[in-house]
Amino acid sequence: MKLIPLIVFLSASLASCAQEKKEFKSRHSIGLNIGHEHSFSGKDENGDRKVAVLAYWGLDYNFQFAARFAVGLHTDYIIESFKIEKDLAGADNEVVERSHPIAPALMGIFKPNERWSFGLGMGAEFAKEENYALNRLAVEYGAEIRNGWEVFGVLQYDIRWNAYDTWTIGLGISKTFGKER
Repeated sequence: MKLIPLIVFLSASLASCAQEKKEFKSRHSIGLNIGHEHSFSGKDENGDRKVAVLAYWGLDYNFQFAARFAVGLHTDYIIESFKIEKDLAGADNEVVERSHPIAPALMGIFKPNERWSFGLGMGAEFAKEENYALNRLAVEYGAEIRNGWEVFGVLQYDIRWNAYDTWTIGLGISKTFGKER
């Protein structure tokens, strides 16, 4: 008999928790970030190998269509020209010049919670000299400021096919449109 009040209390608690669960509504976000791309294949004026540290701007659009999944278009624009050595195994590596390349990538994004995002995508880097296909891996952490505004940090790795790789660290701000009900 002493268990009946406990069972009623637990049932009522579970029912109220189930009712508090929010229904997901899709949403869009747009973000602007700034940072540096790094490559171990850079070349200096004397032709010596150096780590290239290149300033970039990023513009990201995301569409979150499920509680844990989103798709996006993430575009990086390197604001300087540079020389880089193609990093090809078993070959005399050619030095190429890149003039203000822009690199959009279509991203598939997994969000295990509201703050973390893990992305995998494919795109291309375009420059007047030559274009390269690329794959992008990204990790982002965002902290909401208020009213759909968020500040976020990004760490990503780009693999340019038959060319060179870069890793990127950046900081940005984004705005989300559409909210959970």
